[in-house]
Amino acid sequence: MSIGRTGLLAALALTSALTQPAFARTARPAAQKVLPTTSYTLPNGLKVIFHIDRSDPVVAVVLAAHVGSSREVTGRTGFAHMFEHLFFLNSENLGPGGLDKLSARVGGTGANGSTSRDWTVYNQEVPKDALEKMIWAEADKLGFFIKTVTPAVLEKEKQVVKNEKRQSVDNRPYGHARELLDEAMYPAGHPYRWQVIGSMTDLDAAQLADVQDFYRRWYTPNNSTLTIAGDFDPAQAKAWVEKYFGEIARGAPASRPKPQPVALTASKSLAYEDSYAKLPQLSIAWPTVGVADPDAVAIEMLGDLLTEGREAPLTKLLVEDKKLTDRVDIGNWDSEIAGESVLAVRAFPNVTLDQVKAAVDQGLAQFRVDPAALARVKTLREAAIYSQLGDVDGKATTIARYEAQTGDPDFLDTYLTRLRALTPADIDRVFRRYFYQRPTVSVSAVPKGKAALALTGAAMVTPITEPIVQGAEAAIDQNAGRTAYTRSPSKIDRTQEPPFGPTPTVTPPTPWQATAANGIAVSGIEDSELPVVRFTLSVDGGQRLDGGAKPGTATLLARMLTRGTARRTPAELEKALQALGARIDASVDRERLIVSGTTLARNYDTTMALFREILLEPRWDANELALAKAAVTARIADNKSDPQALAARVTNVVSYPQGSLLAQDILGTPESVAALTLNDVQAAYARLSPRTARFRVAGAVTQAQTTAALAPLATAWTTAPTALAALPEAAKPDAARLFFYDVPDAKQSLLMFSTPTVRRGDADYYPLQVANYILGGGGFASRLTQEVREGKGYTYGIRSGQQGWRTEGRWTMSSPVRANVTLEAASLARKIVADYPTTFTAQDLALTKTSLSKARAFQFEQLIDKLDMLALIGDYGLPVNYPLREAAVLDGMTVERIRGLAQRYWPVDRMTFVVVGDAATQMGRLDALGAGKPVAAKPLID
Repeated sequence: MSIGRTGLLAALALTSALTQPAFARTARPAAQKVLPTTSYTLPNGLKVIFHIDRSDPVVAVVLAAHVGSSREVTGRTGFAHMFEHLFFLNSENLGPGGLDKLSARVGGTGANGSTSRDWTVYNQEVPKDALEKMIWAEADKLGFFIKTVTPAVLEKEKQVVKNEKRQSVDNRPYGHARELLDEAMYPAGHPYRWQVIGSMTDLDAAQLADVQDFYRRWYTPNNSTLTIAGDFDPAQAKAWVEKYFGEIARGAPASRPKPQPVALTASKSLAYEDSYAKLPQLSIAWPTVGVADPDAVAIEMLGDLLTEGREAPLTKLLVEDKKLTDRVDIGNWDSEIAGESVLAVRAFPNVTLDQVKAAVDQGLAQFRVDPAALARVKTLREAAIYSQLGDVDGKATTIARYEAQTGDPDFLDTYLTRLRALTPADIDRVFRRYFYQRPTVSVSAVPKGKAALALTGAAMVTPITEPIVQGAEAAIDQNAGRTAYTRSPSKIDRTQEPPFGPTPTVTPPTPWQATAANGIAVSGIEDSELPVVRFTLSVDGGQRLDGGAKPGTATLLARMLTRGTARRTPAELEKALQALGARIDASVDRERLIVSGTTLARNYDTTMALFREILLEPRWDANELALAKAAVTARIADNKSDPQALAARVTNVVSYPQGSLLAQDILGTPESVAALTLNDVQAAYARLSPRTARFRVAGAVTQAQTTAALAPLATAWTTAPTALAALPEAAKPDAARLFFYDVPDAKQSLLMFSTPTVRRGDADYYPLQVANYILGGGGFASRLTQEVREGKGYTYGIRSGQQGWRTEGRWTMSSPVRANVTLEAASLARKIVADYPTTFTAQDLALTKTSLSKARAFQFEQLIDKLDMLALIGDYGLPVNYPLREAAVLDGMTVERIRGLAQRYWPVDRMTFVVVGDAATQMGRLDALGAGKPVAAKPLID
């Protein structure tokens, strides 16, 4: 488990998504490394790793400390994660704002970090001209940091971490399942027993001396690794590393911990009533092994064989045969000293978890290793690796995390060797050793008041949550306790930030464009860096296919398209795609239906044959329709437990005319979905026309290949366009209005402010994006983050942004905040937006221009970025040279222009304010916000 600044709780499960890649159309030599590295160690013990990648003018710098929650002790938990937060804030020579401000100044993707059981990683990706700056900055953190931490800084960051826990655990459906699993799985004293985020009681008790001791014990060169990946001169980088890191003193020895596997003597079963969950969920965990154990790869592949695909035994029984759920997931948490595999099943409404457990047991009893299935899941792993290695940050982080967990930066190659050598006998062996008829830990999470759905015999528990008391937290003065300190001595002048290197040249990719004989607009960008291809078909329709009278039709159509074909059952289609290392999915938004896919380049032609079959020959199976309807209905119920989804739903309902298309849920309602028939879905499909379709492709594929792959569609798909339902425009209120959706006893309130703006293709759209950078789009450089999170500690995250469609646009700000400061946080955010037209400065403009212009180095780094470029050209009508036009717009922006845009498009006196939280304690207080008297929103959408 990993906790990072962006709010993602799940760690990048490296070995769960890696397999043998093919970096060329011919076989890769067995001795060739996937991510070639060179490494050396400074005299003070710092290990330095280099990986050269010349594909883009960017570099990633990753500092990894071999310390996570497993280095903590009972009563002092959560320190590693707390320290990750503190590490970004300041240092002697970087000054307040630390890495966050530096990353913004140099045009980086944003300083980030994550903490796991075993390591803490700090990663930055920047244009190559900022490499020396980042090495200087990371050294300042490692060796010249701790004097800048004051009691006020510590107290404020405690509140931020608490908000992170409320957002990720307390205020989240099924959020407590993991902590209950770990407490039952690991015995007292085991370092994996507690969560990475730690105990809030422990954090409350933490004193400045505790933080200082933690830093001096673990944040030492000999317990850290510096990884640099990208386009750089290794000799120059080595000199810089020696200059800035070389004099930092070695710390106390930090030995690598020994394995501490768990052996359960009997099964354990716990249950709790979840205030947010709308569906029952069963989690089952088996103790396994650490990441370096030779059995880890086989255990991973066993999980895939049990659940991946329609014919996998657990999926077949629970989804296909017994219809208890729409999916079965299993994840392998192979940490450094132990591990566990966790199966999660979110059942349909009112399904008992006894039924789920019986089906799981039946599926395990029926399991036999199929050599052909093993070969397919291996191929899927081969393709999945590219999602992690598509940019230099992913490459650097993969190297750093493997080094931290195993001591070997090239452990990926060991993993791949083990994967290639796997046999059915290996799978059968680990199945019987770790899974079949072995003791487990299970947690039943059931909706409030539905304890009867839990496993029979499960011990009912009540997870510990922090009470929210109005006025309980004192206001924090960030200047309090700030005392002068003597700057730490150094052989060099560290107060001077290094200069930029030569400015890198950034050239946008040049797409090719064509029109197929049946009218499909085709475009592509050839990129042979990796042997992979991504593609998308975008067809006008989307929610408009519902016609207003049959909500949910388009959603069901998208689900039905990939549920087999006229020639293949769903299982046969899945197996055909798996064998190619390919995936094809379909989805809808308000304007279009999208069929997207990814495949290995060597299998592009075969994958496209399956794509044509999916598009032209849907299966239209009544049983599959029933399964799809059940899944959509469950998703509708699930969204009722998601504060963000609830706020967005309320916003749509109050923004569009009652009963109009966009006032409806794109999923439909349980009643409308139940009433839909195959004829309804087929009628929507029949309205898809190639003349309103765009096909785009990016990767190691030529225009000639794509043209040939689409040629069979010329005569097979000739449907003429038909008129689609018109989309309404959002109302522009004459006055501010406030809606409150009640979630009793919510530990946080979700704030969402919104206002109509402009279409994606309008002239003011990009200027508004530029204007929003300092307001709320620039991450830790933004005013909202600096004042609401960093200044007050009210939230874990807050941001604002532009969303644009063909017909209209919307600006939205959202943030989950501590419940007892709902009014204070909303008032502060409202004031920041209201004052923006008068407070935006020349310094703000300079930072905006520098950051956004230098960030062009990353603009088209990944294949998905290139597809996004083609989408803006094809779906929204932007010119092919729009990146150059936007660059010119940025260069010409002025303070007056941004102030005028903010005043015109973000009027707080005419905005829509939506709050999702505890009405009993917070709704009445919001009378003072100045947005009108709160209106109860639940009757509007329930």
